[in-house]
Amino acid sequence: MNYLRYIRLIGTMHVSPESREKVIRTILNERPHAVAIELDRTRFLTMRRDEKRRASLGESLKYGRRGLVNYLLAKLEEKLGEEFGMVPGGEMMAAVEASQTLGVPLYLIDEDINLILGKILAAPFREKLLLALESLAVLLPIKMGRGDAGDLMEDYRFMMFQFKERYPYLYRVLVEERNEIMARNLISIVDSLLAAGIKRPRVVAVVGLGHQNGIKHILNRQNGALMLGTYISGVL
Repeated sequence: MNYLRYIRLIGTMHVSPESREKVIRTILNERPHAVAIELDRTRFLTMRRDEKRRASLGESLKYGRRGLVNYLLAKLEEKLGEEFGMVPGGEMMAAVEASQTLGVPLYLIDEDINLILGKILAAPFREKLLLALESLAVLLPIKMGRGDAGDLMEDYRFMMFQFKERYPYLYRVLVEERNEIMARNLISIVDSLLAAGIKRPRVVAVVGLGHQNGIKHILNRQNGALMLGTYISGVL
């Protein structure tokens, strides 16, 4: 079955104000039976509970290497958000609000953050060392160009290409494996809607731009090709 006829994938740049507007507009226009977002329960609850306060470096270090990795990733998104004028995760929260406006179920389809952090810590020494050196720039002022939307998209695609070349292991666990997991979860959502008697279910899924094409490709494959576990959780 080609599940793409039931699923509208929105690929976003997590720190782009235009992404938030596109998410709201698409969901309200499509009026889907369900909305899915690239978050797991832990990240979702953290974002809802404490959107303004972020852990300091000292607080993060109390949790060891996992805390440090989480801090660096959050700091990078924060700086990008300042540059583009949007709080990181703003487009995901826009999807949450739109689903609530329509009164449709919201699904969290990403892998558990603790599993993701564990995989990052298991990366080859070369990739961890290179990542640590490059992450030092996160603690320094970052100047980025503010080109038009087309330029930003090209920069984003080039960044993803570079990441795949420099970090093959991390690219596999952070992009490719999560693509598989999110695709399986989307298939589960469609199957549950079909089982409930909805003949042509509509699902809008909001994912990062780097995941969009990979998930589309997987949704076109036969179900038997999906071998990874499912991490889906619904949120009312």
